[in-house]
Amino acid sequence: MPILQSINAVYSYFPEDVLAYVAEQLGIPLTQILRVATFYNAFSLVPRGKYIINVCLGTTCYVRGGERLMERFADTLRIKPEETTPDMLFTLKAVRRIGCCGLAPAVMIGDTVMGKLTVKDVPGLVKKYQGANGRGQANAG
Repeated sequence: MPILQSINAVYSYFPEDVLAYVAEQLGIPLTQILRVATFYNAFSLVPRGKYIINVCLGTTCYVRGGERLMERFADTLRIKPEETTPDMLFTLKAVRRIGCCGLAPAVMIGDTVMGKLTVKDVPGLVKKYQGANGRGQANAG
């Protein structure tokens, strides 16, 4: 698990050739490594953006506007849920529980949880993360 976490920290996903190399070096069948890699939500076999945007769609967040937040992020980033922006900066994901129902609707970007968001907050959040990366302004859509 620590090896997989290290690979994930570097690549944000598991390149097939890297997993094959790890399997060979550890003497573990690749299928066993893939079982672990696909079991945990934090891991991915496909490339993901630098910033993972997890929009909570659990019951409380959904009732308080989580779905509208998801739609606004999708419109602003011009991607669908579970997709990654072409610049590899953002991946948009739907999750069922962030663990802060009192802050609903909540979103987690990277390791930062933000609550009581409105659709008006979305373009500013995107711009903030784009700016932190030196990538210019977001399209407010």
